[in-house]
Amino acid sequence: MSAEENVQTAKDGYAAFGRGDLPGILELLTDDIEWVNPGPPDVIPGAGTHRGKDAVAGFFGTLAQSTDFQAFEPREFIAQGDNVVALIHSEATARSTGRKFVDHEAHVWIFRDGKVAHFQVFQDTAALVAAFGEG
Repeated sequence: MSAEENVQTAKDGYAAFGRGDLPGILELLTDDIEWVNPGPPDVIPGAGTHRGKDAVAGFFGTLAQSTDFQAFEPREFIAQGDNVVALIHSEATARSTGRKFVDHEAHVWIFRDGKVAHFQVFQDTAALVAAFGEG
C-alpha cells in the first residue's frame, strides 16, 4: 500500500475511535498487532504492551472506563512507506481523580500488507501520572 493509503487507514482508525467503533478499529489491525502505550501500568490505565486484537480491545475498554476526552485531535500526518506518524492534541479528565490533563502525543503506525502491525504512543507520561496518580 502507498503512504497515502496508510495515512487514510490511520485517519479511518481515528474516525472509528471518535465514533466509539471498536470493531472498526480492530478491523484495521493484523492479528498479531503489537500496541505500545507508555508509562507505569500501576498508575496509568492501559499502559504497557498489548499483543493481539483481544489485548487491544481490552486496552480500549480500560481507556473508556478510565478517561473522559474533551478533545482528541489528530493534527498532522507524516508518512513514508509503511510508516505513519500522527501528531495528536488531546484534553481529558481522569475519572478516578477528576483531574484534567492536556497531552501532545505522537502516534507511530507501522503497516504490513495494508494493516496495522505495530502502534506506539509517545506522550507526556508525567502529565498522565499527575492526573491518574494518588498524589
